[in-house]
Amino acid sequence: MNIQHAGNLGGSRLRNSWVYGIGGIAAFLTVVVGLGEMAISFLPGGNVPADTVIDRFAQLQTDWLLGLRNLGLLNIFMVLLGIPTFFALYTANKKNGSFGALAMAISFVGAAVFFGTNRAFPMLVLSDQYAQAATDAQRAMIESAGQAMLSVGRSHSPGTFVGFFLAELAGILMSIVMLRGMVFGKGTALAGIMGFTLLMIFEVISSFVPALSEIGMVVAMGGGILNVVWMILLGRRLIQLAGHDE
Repeated sequence: MNIQHAGNLGGSRLRNSWVYGIGGIAAFLTVVVGLGEMAISFLPGGNVPADTVIDRFAQLQTDWLLGLRNLGLLNIFMVLLGIPTFFALYTANKKNGSFGALAMAISFVGAAVFFGTNRAFPMLVLSDQYAQAATDAQRAMIESAGQAMLSVGRSHSPGTFVGFFLAELAGILMSIVMLRGMVFGKGTALAGIMGFTLLMIFEVISSFVPALSEIGMVVAMGGGILNVVWMILLGRRLIQLAGHDE
């Protein structure tokens, strides 16, 4: 019985090691993708405005990769990477109550909502159809379809608010769990709480109070920096936990 228990314990530690390791790597990759998103903004064409559907189609036809990025392509990767990261955080904090499970569940629901509202690849298809359209009537129909897609899938707008809001709420809750536990440092937890709170405020401003967009960008910058710090610190800690559980 003791041997069986020891074997189960060893298997559990090995599984946890993989969970921590993958979660830590995912956290670091999230930082790389996030910094890449910021860097692209300073490249030629990285911040070219695309206010109309025709502008979006033109971007996708000229540079499909940049056009997809401007429709949230890198956000897709960051949301995907958040899944193993939050699972690893839940695993590390599951002895500290059920709020970790709640935070993980909310993050997964937020990811599902985000994927359901993102319209990057459907817009790419429509841009190809628009370029191949033979008549004005066909182009007008495709333009209307593109407008409908943008009304749902344009990043940081009412259409995408729920997905981003749930992700930020999950980050705040998980950081509170980390603050109450002994696995991660208080600095890591506080960076998460403040960073995700600022990003949530930015989301409200950008979605519903566009007149304050300049203030929103300052808030987003602060939240983004704190979020990067949070990811680096928790990623390092998860890698350490992976080594200890081997």
